[in-house]
Amino acid sequence: MKLVVVSAGLSVPSSTRLLADRLAAATAERTAAEVEVVELRDLAVEIAHHFTNGFPGRRLAAALDAVTGADGLIVVTPVFSASYSGLFKSFFDVLDKDALTGKPVLIAATGGTARHSLVLDHALRPLFAHLRAVVAPTGVYAASEDWGAEGLDGRIGRAAGELAGLMRGLPAARPAPSGPAVVPFEEQLAALRRAG
Repeated sequence: MKLVVVSAGLSVPSSTRLLADRLAAATAERTAAEVEVVELRDLAVEIAHHFTNGFPGRRLAAALDAVTGADGLIVVTPVFSASYSGLFKSFFDVLDKDALTGKPVLIAATGGTARHSLVLDHALRPLFAHLRAVVAPTGVYAASEDWGAEGLDGRIGRAAGELAGLMRGLPAARPAPSGPAVVPFEEQLAALRRAG
């Protein structure tokens, strides 16, 4: 199994990348998946060029292929102006519109204050629903005060367990050549309970 992590952190070190790494480790521990990290910061120029010339550069093409071929995704963005970053959105704008159909995705974000935690449900979840991904029920938001505090580890563990269950239990949800399969909610719920 292959787990791809998309991190839109801009600084080094980055709390966005730290959260991405912790989510990836917790998920890989439950799936024995091979983990690949895509750092969007390193692809910013190629993403911009793709918008102007219509062709991905070598590194961007490799990142797009990794995301398309993943069995599961973890996507993490810093919060800018109460939403995901422009770099984060731009990457998913250049991805093929059908690339995430039926793909399990764990959404996460970081920010300076807990007031922005609704970004998960008001920005990230609708974006990935539009892309027809299967979004894990638990998203993880980490504000500055969450690092080292009680609760973050539990949210990471719960979200990782849900993603692991989706990765193991929904292989038929990926689109077949004739179109995407529909997985009944009861089957998705049973897969999450088994991952438990």
